[in-house]
Amino acid sequence: MSDDLSKRRPQDATKVNVNETWELEYWSNKSGVTKEKLKEAVKAVGNAAAVQKYLGK
Repeated sequence: MSDDLSKRRPQDATKVNVNETWELEYWSNKSGVTKEKLKEAVKAVGNAAAVQKYLGK
């Protein structure tokens, strides 16, 4: 099943998909960090909750 691109937020809020441009933008805006910093955080810790904690949010 593919993502519904008409949605303004991820369908699975527990995951950060850095391979989807719109989702990368959503999470970087929500976290207040650059896309590169977000990619680093995802690589380091994985899921959305851990990424937010890693980024201090």
